[in-house]
Amino acid sequence: MKRFIPFLNKGPVVPVIRLQGVISSGRGISDASMAPLIERAFGRGKPVAVALIINSPGGSPAQSSLIAARIRRLADEKKLPVHVFVEDAAASGGYWLACAGDDIWVDESSLVGSIGVISAGFGFPEFLSRHGIERRVHTAGRSKSLADPFQPEKPEDVARLKAIQAPIHEAFIDHVKARRGARLADADLFNADIWVGRQAVDLGLADGVAHLVPKLKELYGPKVRLMPLAPKRGLLSRFGFRAATAALQAVEDRAAWSRLGL
Repeated sequence: MKRFIPFLNKGPVVPVIRLQGVISSGRGISDASMAPLIERAFGRGKPVAVALIINSPGGSPAQSSLIAARIRRLADEKKLPVHVFVEDAAASGGYWLACAGDDIWVDESSLVGSIGVISAGFGFPEFLSRHGIERRVHTAGRSKSLADPFQPEKPEDVARLKAIQAPIHEAFIDHVKARRGARLADADLFNADIWVGRQAVDLGLADGVAHLVPKLKELYGPKVRLMPLAPKRGLLSRFGFRAATAALQAVEDRAAWSRLGL
């Protein structure tokens, strides 16, 4: 009956999820925080597709993998295409998320790639000795104090860190190859380099330069309806009780973005 009433024909629906910021199990983007939105996007109504807006410098490999796996599981179950739109960056874990899409669209100035793994920190061994501070560490298991910042760096610690990074890097590479397949250029794409806009398209890391609204109208017609989904804010956060946490997150986010020169 509805098809005979023109004003009830509101056009196809595409839920839109924004994945913004650093990927982390504590703050920012995490599987726990995004799961309700992702489940709602695929499970509510009869969408024709799901769109992801990604703006992330990366973060936790495990959280990136969990979120991407959830998106792919639901997309396959519901048989829905997933379209990804990159803003400033889809780098490192952000690109891991982007590869959950069936196609990836970038801006001319988007930064894409950084398919690698990083471990960074500081060392303060001389600071302690200058101030007469004695560091006392007792462990059961020789690797328990791996890369202690208050002790001189040890070659065996560096070797151990690289051994940890290697399988994570391989998992990242396997994910990109599985999702992008023959679209990838025959080039060295997995050394953590970053490419801009059309460079990423030329290398097969993205499918074209396009923005959310015009691209979805092109794909689903001018009457397509975008349905933005956002996480609910807790009561305490509404009244500003998380100011200290937000300040700390801002510092950590700034450090992550700075690695991209942004």
